[in-house]
Amino acid sequence: MKFGILALQGDFALHQKALQRVGIETQLVRKPEHLTGLMGLIMPGGESTTFVKLLKEIGLFDAIREFAKNHVIFGTCAGLITLARKIVNYDLETLNLIDIVVERNAYGRQIDSFVDTVRVSINHTDTFEGVFIRAPKIIEIGQGVTALGYHQNDVVMAENDRILVATFHPELTDDLRIHEYFIQKARELK
Repeated sequence: MKFGILALQGDFALHQKALQRVGIETQLVRKPEHLTGLMGLIMPGGESTTFVKLLKEIGLFDAIREFAKNHVIFGTCAGLITLARKIVNYDLETLNLIDIVVERNAYGRQIDSFVDTVRVSINHTDTFEGVFIRAPKIIEIGQGVTALGYHQNDVVMAENDRILVATFHPELTDDLRIHEYFIQKARELK
């Protein structure tokens, strides 16, 4: 079982370490051919405009859309934005793989980043340390999308049948439950 981590920018190395800590082989994805043989893909945080630009330049934009037809994808922060159906405060073409509407940098600038408790319902309801860095906000979820996590009253984690997204950064903690949930999601799909 091998999972890919999009490695164009952002915190991909920390996602790779998290997967390796739970015994999962990883592949850094920088070209379309790197998707071959993977069970799933993680799209990390970074800067969404740069992500989309680079994905299109190297042919990964359409390759990821095709990959998503039969595989799971987990997007955090900018990865979530790139996977969303629509961004309300910025004109950017997205992959449109999960029916959510998001607002970029919804909690403020870099200086407004914060760590706080998130309520997460994966397997059972529990709390998780949420690290929010220039985080987006999910402002609307559509049909086929389930909210899995909340910070106060805001949805901060959601999924559909193949896509899992979080507005925060689970890879910045030592808690591996969300990565383990993503791996379980891939096993159930197969």
